[in-house]
Amino acid sequence: MRILGVDPGLRVTGYGVIDVETPRARLVEAGVIEPDSRAPLEARLAELHASMVEIVQTLRPSCMVVEELWTAYRNPSTAVLMGHARGVLCLAAGANDVPVRSLAHALVKCALVGSGAARKEQVKRMVAQLLGLRTLPRPDDVSDALALAIAFAHRDRRPNGARR
Repeated sequence: MRILGVDPGLRVTGYGVIDVETPRARLVEAGVIEPDSRAPLEARLAELHASMVEIVQTLRPSCMVVEELWTAYRNPSTAVLMGHARGVLCLAAGANDVPVRSLAHALVKCALVGSGAARKEQVKRMVAQLLGLRTLPRPDDVSDALALAIAFAHRDRRPNGARR
C-alpha cells in the first residue's frame, strides 16, 4: 500500500509518501508545497491544488491521510483558512480517485510515541527510526506528513481493520 500523508497549510504544506509492503515502511518521497505568500488567496489555493494533483498523478498513492482540522476557538478565521487549504488538497485527491482519510493529531502522536501529548521532536525521532532515515525529517511540515502516513499504516494493519 502506498500512503500519502499531507500536513495542510496556506504558507507551507508538507507531504510524505511511504510504501508499506513489509513490516517496515519505506520512504518514497517527501517535500513541501510553498505557494507565493504575496499572492491572493485564490491564487495560493490554485497553486496548492495544481501541485497536489501533480504529486498524486506522479506518485499514485492508494490513499491520502490529512490531519483533522483543529484550531483554538479564539482563532476561528485560522480554521476557515486552513479549511480552504485542506479542501483543495482533498479535491486534488478525490478528483484522481484517491480516497482521503483523517486522523486527529493526538492519535498520530499516540500511534508513534505512545502519548497523545508527545513533543514534535519525539515524533520526528520516531519517524526517522521507523523509516530508517539517517537524519530527522525537516521541516516540521514534512515530519508531520510522514507521521500521518505512518500512523495510518499502523492503524490499517490491525486485525479486521479494527478502529479505536
